[in-house]
Order: sequence, then C-alpha cells, then structure tokens
Amino acid sequence: MKGMLYDEAKIYVKGGDGGNGAVAFRREKFVPRGGPAGGNGGKGGDVYLVVDPHLNTLLPFRKQIHFKAENGRHGRGKNQHGRAGEDLYVPVPPGTLVYDAHTGELLADLTTPGQKVRVARGGRGGRGNAAFKSSVRQAPRIAEKGEPGEERWLRLELKLLADVGIVGVPNAGKSTLLSRVSNARPKIADYPFTTLQPNLGLVEVDGRDFVMADIPGLIEGAHAGAGLGHAFLRHVERCRVLIHLLNGDSPDPVGDFDAINQELALFNPALADKAQLVVYNKIDLPHARERWPDVAAALRARGVRDPMAISAVTGEGVHDMLRRVVSMLDSTPVETAQHATPTRVWRLEEDEDHFTVERDPATDAWIVRGKKVERLARMTNWDYYDAILRFQRILDRMGVTDALIKAGVQEGDTVRIGDVELVWSDAVRGNV
Repeated sequence: MKGMLYDEAKIYVKGGDGGNGAVAFRREKFVPRGGPAGGNGGKGGDVYLVVDPHLNTLLPFRKQIHFKAENGRHGRGKNQHGRAGEDLYVPVPPGTLVYDAHTGELLADLTTPGQKVRVARGGRGGRGNAAFKSSVRQAPRIAEKGEPGEERWLRLELKLLADVGIVGVPNAGKSTLLSRVSNARPKIADYPFTTLQPNLGLVEVDGRDFVMADIPGLIEGAHAGAGLGHAFLRHVERCRVLIHLLNGDSPDPVGDFDAINQELALFNPALADKAQLVVYNKIDLPHARERWPDVAAALRARGVRDPMAISAVTGEGVHDMLRRVVSMLDSTPVETAQHATPTRVWRLEEDEDHFTVERDPATDAWIVRGKKVERLARMTNWDYYDAILRFQRILDRMGVTDALIKAGVQEGDTVRIGDVELVWSDAVRGNV
C-alpha cells in the first residue's frame, strides 16, 4: 500500500559542470609572438526547487528522479569565454520539506508560491591561459578544467497546506464528507484504508472558502510508524482546525476518539492543542442515531464542547458543521498552522583550506581529503606540464606536501586526491 503514496520522493540533483578553459595564442599576420588568448570556461547551471501552486502531490517524481542542469561551454581562442549553463528549475508542490538523503538534514521548507532554494550548485568554469599571464610568464601553457557541479540525493516530503483536516479511524466517512462539501472527488469504498493518499478540496460556505483535506485513517501505533501512520500524521501538523470524525457505525466511537487523540499527541504533542471539532457521523443509520445522546454525554464528560452529529451521506447537519468550522478558523491565528523554518541555502564548509591525510589500509594508498584540494585536483588539466607544476606549487603552499612527508609517504606510493590518482616521487613530487 505504501507504494501508492505520493507524498514522499527521492531524487538525484546535479549542477552543471563548468566549461574548460582554453590554451591558445594570438595568431595574427603582423604579431609574430602573439600572447596567450585562451578564454575561460562558463559556469555550470544551478539546480533549484521552486514552489508551483498548481501541484499538490509528488507524483511527477515517480516518472523522473534525475535532474541535471546544463554544463558550461568551453572557452575558445581569441579570448572567447564559454557561455554559462542554464539553471534548472524543478517544480514542487507547496508544503514540500527538502532533506539531504545522506545526512537527514533539513535543507528547506517550501510553502509559498514561487519560493525557491538552490539544491545543487553548478561548477566554476576553468580559466584559460590568458588568465595566467604575468610579467614573468608571458606565454603560459596552463588552463584549468571546469569544476564538476555539486551532486546529491534529496528526500522530499510533502505536508499538505490545508486550513482544515479531517481525522478519524479508517472508514469513518472522511472521503464521503469531503466529496459532499467540496469540489474534491476522492475514490470511496466501504472498507478500511480506502484512502491511501490525502485529498484536498476547496469548500465554500456563506461566501467564505477554505481548503479541506481528508487525512487517511489512523490506527493504534501510527505514531510509531505502524500501518501508514507516519506518512499521514505529518499532514495534520499544518492544518489550523481539525474535524475529528467519529464512525457512528463503530462498536465503540468514544474509544476510537480516545485512540486517535492519543496517536496525535504521541506523534507531536502540539497536535493535542489544535482546535478540534468533534463530529459524530452516519446518523442516517437508525442504531447510530439511537445511541448519539449517550455518545454525546460521554464526549462532554471528556471535556469536548458541543459535539455535533451529521450524516455525510444525506447531508444532515453538514451545513451547520461548516459554519462552526468557519467560526473556528476566524478565531484560530494563521501563524499556528505554519511551522515553517526559513529557506536554507546550501551550507558551505567553514574552512575550505582544511584537509586531512590518512592511509587506506586496504590499498596502502594515501588519501588526501579537503574541499579546496579536491577541487584543485579536479580542475587541473593534466595534459599540460605547466599545469602540473602549478598544482604542485599550490600543494606546497597549502601544506599538503609537508603533511604527506610527515605522515611517512615514500617513493612510488600512490596518493589519491578526489578522483585523481598520483604516484609520489621525491624527484618530481606528484607525477601522474
């Protein structure tokens, strides 16, 4: 059943790779010793998630889970810089929580139309040899490769942005009620767990309108993930008012009431304080109507103020119920519905120069890790000897060379920096 839910998705995002810089020299008829003229590569495009108010599920991500922005174009001769890659905007529904799938960190809480967050940054373009010209190096044969774009897996989780949520045990009549009062047309059948995903509907009453959602049925243990509990309970968190619908055909409607409230409180204690209208459904059934006075008395004994009785099938009492809901919405601040944290832009490491050196016991290779040093290795164009010498000079300045020597690196040892594998040489440190 869980595979039918469309309120969770896992997607892969990758920023575009930066374009390579070019090695080129001026070749003009009357300039016999033309200077460097290699242009820079363009930056890769970024990947953004952006809120589309026309979406209300994560269903599109069942068909596509990989998203990659455009690469930057390579630099060319005559100082022509490569074009930057186009950014990629991936639409998501309002109420989408964005998590890093690896760390579980919450990256963004996307709630308002047009709100966006960058989730994968495009790589920087490599510099062409014109950028390396100096007073002592008039004809550099150095160009950088473009930096690869950031890539990661994300977990998306949808919390519906509804004003009113209908909660209750399975088969209490939530979908029937929603279909009667709104433009929603959920699939309805007379057996437990009919609704496997929340349904949204726009309700209009006395010139007012609001969004109502039927939250699929809860069972005992839902707060711990039993059945479909976790997948549904989170939708309740954003609703301002709850309609707690009791099944008049249940053997114990009051016991159901207690069980559902306990599940809500165990999942999130704040849910116990939400404005709640308790509604006894199915009074079109003679035995349900007959015991309504006893159920109402038991509810009042539990502190429930003015419980109501309706029939979602015939419509009896429904309009009065909706008027009560409007009154409760008017007295419930909107702020209590939005537990949204500010959109978070992807964090950068505090110290890009930081690196570590360790030996891999499985391969005896030396592993150098660090944001800046790994980026340097990726962007070095190993086809040019000048570029290799520059790479070595930067390793010396960063202290990587000394750290390897102190750690015990020997002639002929393998040194891995990111995806680049080098062989240590005391004569020419770091030959490929």
